[in-house]
Amino acid sequence: MTRLGVGIIGSGFMGRTYTETISKYCLEAEIKAVTGGSRAPALAADYKIEHEATVESLLARGDVSTVFITTPHALHAPQALAAAAAGKHMMLEKPMACSVEDCDAIIKACHENNLCCTVAFTQRYRKCNIKAKALIDSGSLGRVYQIMEWQFLPGGLQSFPKWQSQNDNLGILFGHAIHNFDRIRWFSGAEIASVYAKCTNVEADSEVEGTSMLLMTLTDGTTVSLWSSGQMPKPGFPRTGFSAWIVGEKGLIDLDAFGELRATRDGKWHVVETQEPVDWEGKGFLDRVRLESFTNHCHDFFTAINTGGTPPITAHDGRQAVAAALAAYESSKTGKEILLQP
Repeated sequence: MTRLGVGIIGSGFMGRTYTETISKYCLEAEIKAVTGGSRAPALAADYKIEHEATVESLLARGDVSTVFITTPHALHAPQALAAAAAGKHMMLEKPMACSVEDCDAIIKACHENNLCCTVAFTQRYRKCNIKAKALIDSGSLGRVYQIMEWQFLPGGLQSFPKWQSQNDNLGILFGHAIHNFDRIRWFSGAEIASVYAKCTNVEADSEVEGTSMLLMTLTDGTTVSLWSSGQMPKPGFPRTGFSAWIVGEKGLIDLDAFGELRATRDGKWHVVETQEPVDWEGKGFLDRVRLESFTNHCHDFFTAINTGGTPPITAHDGRQAVAAALAAYESSKTGKEILLQP
């Protein structure tokens, strides 16, 4: 394989996450430069890579064929379109963009320039999620009738980066539960057909939604609920960081993506997979356990670029999750069920 030259756009939590991942675990690629944000010079110095003053100067580099866009949500579309115009393959941090129209424009630009584009739905690479998907696909649960999804991030909006509480980045459902929308589509193999939602905020000084409850139907008739909140007192409820209950005609799944996966067999619960915990207190957010899913996603992305193939997670997947999340906001605003195009 050709070793790809990578540029990182964004120097915060996710910019450092990808810099660490690619530098240590991805032999297919080499980071050439970083740009964007006040922390970019320090990130460049820590990893002995070059710092570019602007996105434009990074995109002009001949040794950069691929970019990772890890900036706040509202910047994704203009930066992705600039990258496409410069002929760069791209990994977009979730959510893909802040409107369906922007997602479509990115997809069109990448297609016209023969570029590989993927979206960072790294939860598809967590062990318990992978095993749950395999159980569903095997038919051992039979027809899936209902899915209940949770994503609880206790501590209040003050525990998130300040930019996530700004209106142009939309809210907690959009920024974090976007993973849940993707997992629903991935597990079911169906599209989200309708969304009815109540999105609210329980902190008076916040500009954005912090807590949402949704009821959805899928194109195959499955009913789905989703409860997302970043506004619960610590420690929150057990097994709800990124979790689901799945009801099939012949069996059940109780999934905690950061803990263990339990499923029924012969009318009894069995633990069928466990996820090693991230050592947040010791090794922190660059713990190898956390980076494993990012590493595997990067491997698949780089392979798709080198072989001219399609990455397992496509830009269309990013678009569909954005469409569902925005439908939830529209439903909450209008008080109506929102129907989505397949």
